[in-house]
Amino acid sequence: MESKLIFEEESYKILGVCIAVHKKMGSGFEQEVYEEVLQKEFVKHDIPFEKKKKLSLYYEGDPLQKYFIADFVCYDAIILDVRSMNFIHNNSKQQVVNYLKATNFQLGFLINFGEPSLKWKRVIHTVEA
Repeated sequence: MESKLIFEEESYKILGVCIAVHKKMGSGFEQEVYEEVLQKEFVKHDIPFEKKKKLSLYYEGDPLQKYFIADFVCYDAIILDVRSMNFIHNNSKQQVVNYLKATNFQLGFLINFGEPSLKWKRVIHTVEA
């Protein structure tokens, strides 16, 4: 049985843009700079996105008053958490896991532009039936 990645084509497009941005810019800029450049590249590559999207949080199916603001939501389905740090901390990855669980999204990427080569973590949340 063949296993297919969730949002495979969309993921490749997003990661391709992120890799290209890192190759052109390198590391060392603040997160907001990378976000601005990503926004330009997403438009150029026809990747639908919303920047600084406010997402409702849920606990046991009930909405919370608190909310999460995603750096980007691409294709109305993929959370993109952009960082510019020396390395990806475990708590940063766990934060993406928590956002996926609390928003009922299935896929998120933690993208770190702060290292000499682009680093990313693909985080999947399987929604329980």
